[in-house]
Amino acid sequence: MTPQILLNGLRHGFFKINMIKVLIIDECHHARGKHPYASIMTEFYHRQLEAGVSDLPRIFGMTASPINTKGANSADSYWQKIHELETIMNSKVYTCVSESVLTQFIPFSTPKFKFYQDMEIPYVLYARLVQELNVLKVKARLGNLTRPGLRAHFIFSVSIPDRVSQLINLSPGRKQQKEKRDTDNTCTGFQHECSLDNLDLEASAAESTRRKISKIHSALIHCLDELGVWLALKAAEYLSCYESEFLMWGKLDVFGEKIVRSYSVDAFHAIGTCIPSDPDWTIVNDVKASVDAGFLTTKVLCLIESLSEYRVLRDIRCIIFVERIITAVVLQSLFSELLPKYGNWKTKYIAGNNSGLQNQTRKKQNEIVEEFRKGMVNIIVATSILEEGLDVQACNLIIRFDPSPTVCSFIQSRGRARMQNSDYLLMVKSGDFSTHSRLKNYLTSGDVMRKESLCHASDPCSPLSNDLCDEEFYHVASTGAFMTLSSSVGLIYFYCSRLPADGYFKPTPRCIIDKQMGVCTLHLPKSSPIRTCCVKGNFKSLKQKACFEACKQLHQIGALTDNLVPDIVVEENDAEEIGKESYNDDQPIFFPPELVNQDSQESMTKYYCYLMELKQNFGYEFPVHNIILLVRSQLEMEAKSVGIELEVDRGTLTVNLKYIGLIRLSSDQVILCRRFQIALFRVLMDHKAEKLTELLSDLTSGNNSKIDYLLLPSNYMGQNPVIDWLSISSILFSYEKVWKNHVDCNAGMIQTKSESSNAFVELPPELCDVIMSPISISTFYSFTFLPSIMHRLESLLLATILKKMLLDHFVHNVAIPTMKVLEAITTKKCLESFHLESLETLGDSFLKYAVCQQLFKKHQNHHEGLLSIRKDKMISNTTLCMLGCDKKLPGFIRDEPFDPKGWMVPGYNCGRYTLNEEKLNTRKIYVSGRRKLKSKRVADVVEALIGAYLSTGGEVAALLFMNWIGITIDFRNIPYERHFEVQAEKIVNVQHLESLLNYSFQDPSLLVEALTHGSYMLAEIPGCYQRLEFLGDSVLDYLITRHLYNKYPGISPGLLTDLRSASVNNNCYALSAVKAGLHKHILQSSQKLYKHIKETVESFQELSLDCTFGWESEKSFPKVLGDVMESLAGAIFVDSGYNKETVFRSIRPLLEPLITLETMTVHPVKELNELCQKKHYEQRKPIVSHGNGVSSVTIEVEANGELTSMLALKELGLDLQPSSQMVSINASYSLLHAMLQEVES
Repeated sequence: MTPQILLNGLRHGFFKINMIKVLIIDECHHARGKHPYASIMTEFYHRQLEAGVSDLPRIFGMTASPINTKGANSADSYWQKIHELETIMNSKVYTCVSESVLTQFIPFSTPKFKFYQDMEIPYVLYARLVQELNVLKVKARLGNLTRPGLRAHFIFSVSIPDRVSQLINLSPGRKQQKEKRDTDNTCTGFQHECSLDNLDLEASAAESTRRKISKIHSALIHCLDELGVWLALKAAEYLSCYESEFLMWGKLDVFGEKIVRSYSVDAFHAIGTCIPSDPDWTIVNDVKASVDAGFLTTKVLCLIESLSEYRVLRDIRCIIFVERIITAVVLQSLFSELLPKYGNWKTKYIAGNNSGLQNQTRKKQNEIVEEFRKGMVNIIVATSILEEGLDVQACNLIIRFDPSPTVCSFIQSRGRARMQNSDYLLMVKSGDFSTHSRLKNYLTSGDVMRKESLCHASDPCSPLSNDLCDEEFYHVASTGAFMTLSSSVGLIYFYCSRLPADGYFKPTPRCIIDKQMGVCTLHLPKSSPIRTCCVKGNFKSLKQKACFEACKQLHQIGALTDNLVPDIVVEENDAEEIGKESYNDDQPIFFPPELVNQDSQESMTKYYCYLMELKQNFGYEFPVHNIILLVRSQLEMEAKSVGIELEVDRGTLTVNLKYIGLIRLSSDQVILCRRFQIALFRVLMDHKAEKLTELLSDLTSGNNSKIDYLLLPSNYMGQNPVIDWLSISSILFSYEKVWKNHVDCNAGMIQTKSESSNAFVELPPELCDVIMSPISISTFYSFTFLPSIMHRLESLLLATILKKMLLDHFVHNVAIPTMKVLEAITTKKCLESFHLESLETLGDSFLKYAVCQQLFKKHQNHHEGLLSIRKDKMISNTTLCMLGCDKKLPGFIRDEPFDPKGWMVPGYNCGRYTLNEEKLNTRKIYVSGRRKLKSKRVADVVEALIGAYLSTGGEVAALLFMNWIGITIDFRNIPYERHFEVQAEKIVNVQHLESLLNYSFQDPSLLVEALTHGSYMLAEIPGCYQRLEFLGDSVLDYLITRHLYNKYPGISPGLLTDLRSASVNNNCYALSAVKAGLHKHILQSSQKLYKHIKETVESFQELSLDCTFGWESEKSFPKVLGDVMESLAGAIFVDSGYNKETVFRSIRPLLEPLITLETMTVHPVKELNELCQKKHYEQRKPIVSHGNGVSSVTIEVEANGELTSMLALKELGLDLQPSSQMVSINASYSLLHAMLQEVES
């Protein structure tokens, strides 16, 4: 566990200090100042100790040196540092009597000084390169910072080359060279900062770019000074490599990154001109000549010569410690070319990430250490990261290329050489007596610290000084959470970082200090429930006191929990836990009880008779006959009077189900009917008659089949339908009584006719087995439709049961057609003419509208981020699935296309299925099997059922269903308490906006709130539009979806979703906002947002308002423009007393023309998917890549064995993060057109 994690856990009360029995602190010399080690001890350990708590942990600290400074001038100074550590750790230092004791167990390296003569690189070369790098720096930081199409103006009092020439004329000493360079850098930096204000570039982006260029410039100058021209070239090459895995530019925008990269590339070319162009020249040809030419420094030469002295070692393990990351990188490059001369030595580097010049992962570092252990790597060039933290195996050579900055660093780096006869080389410049003396003190410091520790070993630990333990604090008794003055600053910044933000502003606190009055005013972002906090006190601690007081107030109102963490963190964790809820996708398939066998002891079995009137809506030579359905239980009213429309091969078939009365059948009649329907269906389904006789002979009077209903041919006696017993008796026909004269053998089943030909096929009776006779071919033909008809009837019966379950719960009678319920539980996979998608779209919009409205009213102090998380928790697919499963909805869902071959023939017990009884509240239902069902399917059905009740019973019915499913919504008019005291007329043009919206506000401050962006931090306006946007988004979504659903009542499923997507999107809203001129009234103070809106307005005339789907234009519109449309809708909704019709009347004219079926263009990605599904093409996963400022997407489709692919490229935007969405759309569009042309040809 890292010390910061432990400190955070203690501060937030997640665990207590007395829960720890032994606290082992590695590298405990860091326990000073505000380091987490020190904070743990002062804030928790010592406070408990002073309070008399006895069950505190034992402290066990480990360090190579208790002193972490440059050393001390006397023994007393050493002891003072040690004593401070002992006091804060409440522990005594234990050590050996002498180093000789340690040497019995641990080998110590032999320290050796290596002196080198500091010979400067040729002055003319050095001055030339410094001049060119400075010019490039100014060019990169000034001239190239202007975006394409923008103009910048620069004013120079003295030209850069002239200024450099003046400086070069100074005395050529190295000290004066550095003074010249520093003066030059100051001059150019001053000119740049003065000119940056004139650039049309975001301030934060410009500052980030400036820092990166300065950092790279400093690294290159350092390489020139300390390493030589050739290694400076290697540094520039490394920094200019775009695809380098090491580069980490932070949060630069794309344009700024290109500028930084351009500077590195230009620097590489500038330095490269000083290197010999001969292709056969290498730095290793003549190292001393390279030093004379300035390509390498004498310091690097000393390092090379030092390594060469150890070339006799067969198994060298060497670590070279350097100060800078760039030094480690380029020395590895040098050794990779040079060291093969001395043997098969391999070099790698390890460095930290703090500088931002590289990003070497901990995994990569551990891999290098492991290679070092195995001997695959012999030399590691490392920064201080290898002194502690990473476990490196023993070395036999340590070289300090740069001197250790502290005693601790010296001892730790020396301690890495733990092999026998190892050496510790200290490179020192000749004549640098200060460094030499300091290193000699380091060598003796171990003995001094050991001696002082032993002399004071019996002294007790001193109590902690008051200034360390008397800091003001805030304690939460319920959890033990703890906050001090100093920690409150980080906490307030953490809280603000979790407030809602967008790409144009980041919520941060703003502190204004009046030094004369001794007053500090802390301004928090507008989404915070506390806007300002004002305190008085000592100037040095004013900011801390303001943050401290703000945190206390935030905790008191609940914005900080009892663990002193932002409330949104808890909500996010809860939402994450909900997302982890396990779901068993093995779900039951329900079967209606009306079609299940009912045991009866009576001699005559009672059946309810239903006539199936079949009407074929297509021409065919064989007419269909009506069928009689006999069931043991009376069907529900809706089911017995329902009309069924089926899609069949030749057209549509209409079925009307009508109850015609009761009938009683004897056991012999029942067996005859069963034999008839089993024989007929088996012949139709599998065309195998071999086992049919055996199967029929097994039927007895006792029926062990659980599915028991009869499907019989009908006839008419007058106007009344009757059972066609003659056809049923055809099953009694014996093949042994075949006519002996073979006349008219071409009748019934023996004579067939093809649709495409009038020819008959006559079969000799000797080749035929007559199974059923006499029976008409029309009866056979009619029975072919019965599996599909009964499947639909089973589904309707299940839908009726589900509807009855809901009616049992409802207080009010809600009339909803059974077909609507069936539509809501039928997925697209069923391949029916209807499915749930339209109802799901409608239900989803209403669910979002209802939940958002309730949350907005109930939690009036919650910011948009909290509201969104709570909304997502309530309406997420995981939640809806859980609620649906609690109500047993998965068993009702139809999610597979009907296969007649898998249909369960009534009365036929083949052992392929079983029925298990299950209770649904007070109702009985049967489970016929199990299947895999995705959780999203269940969630979709819940939303579709909401849509079904909404479309037929209105909002009241939908709310009743939601209450039954477990989503309680109360639309009572809770007063909206506002603390928004502003004079709206002085801030916005209320009269103009009311005229534009065709609405007069009762409370104009709502209009101000709806137009205020979060970046507008004026205290006069206490809030921003985020809450109203949260509400208005759901209101507009629901209103437009409802409008489209009612406008196109017969629309095919799926089209409503496309219409909604085309109408309810940011681009549509943004264009409407620009058309209405709303962008002129937005209150914001973001330069980036201003520019983005300006660009949108300038390109507005080129855009078509009819095409608001978004994919036809690569232009990305500011989300703020769309947000303002939604926030205005929210403002009108609240001001009008939550009247959504008023909202639609006001906002709809701004959105005109709304998308229609005629103007909508199907999204190319979806159209390509549908084409592939229809033609059974294989669509492969898109290949997405980013590189060299370009985003590319390749889409591949395999059609008829041939692979067709399309590649789309797009240069990354200047002010947007790289996105492959638009590139994918373009690729799909191109590939779709290519494939459609192939299909047409």
